Amino acid sequence: MTSYRGNPVYRGNAIAVGVLFIACSAASILSAVPLGSTLDEPGYLGTLAVSNDQVVLTALIELVWAATGAGIAIGLYPVLREHSPALALGSVAARVVEGVFVLVGTLSLLALLTVSQQAPAGAAASASSRATGDALLAVRDWALGFVGLLAFGIGALLYYYVFYASRVVPRWLSVWGLVGAALMVVATIHSGFTQDFGFSTVTTVLNIPIGLQELVLAVWLIVRGFKASTAGPIAPSAVPSMVP
Repeated sequence: MTSYRGNPVYRGNAIAVGVLFIACSAASILSAVPLGSTLDEPGYLGTLAVSNDQVVLTALIELVWAATGAGIAIGLYPVLREHSPALALGSVAARVVEGVFVLVGTLSLLALLTVSQQAPAGAAASASSRATGDALLAVRDWALGFVGLLAFGIGALLYYYVFYASRVVPRWLSVWGLVGAALMVVATIHSGFTQDFGFSTVTTVLNIPIGLQELVLAVWLIVRGFKASTAGPIAPSAVPSMVP
């Protein structure tokens, strides 16, 4: 079998994907910093109206989040397709969907800024602006905190399964990734039922494993790259199916 470590194309992919993992994780965390808890406050429209710089900075960070998330799957695709073209393509599609919904959340925030700055005075007008703002905020919460995260989890499960079957990274890293991604999906589904998209105790605890794993994997790929695989293509019958 071809040694990925000896192939300059795949070595470059490993370094690029490692850097993208770090950038994506950093962006997803830092996106919550500029506005802090502003959107959770009862008078968020008034505060948001004078927070133009913070909103634009948040939007720029989220653009990085969306681009790097999709870039991870695209960078992994040449390696994954050697073992399962279908799962490789699926992982790219899932993480592109994630990026799209991150951008939906970003656009909702920018629209919310405009609504807050154009809200006229008066009780009736304020109620109308608040209703519009709440709707945009709900779109942002569901896009970022539910649909986007589910897409991320599905994409991660796909490429960690290929990692496990092909052994291009150590199996302990692959198993850690599979378990972490599964726990993150559970946390996301829990958030959907409770409609609590913040940093609740349950969500935080269940997301810690995948957060740590991706940082460890990033360092591994940058320093060591992909291992020479001893496994051939994954047989179609070995690919998990959603159909009974």
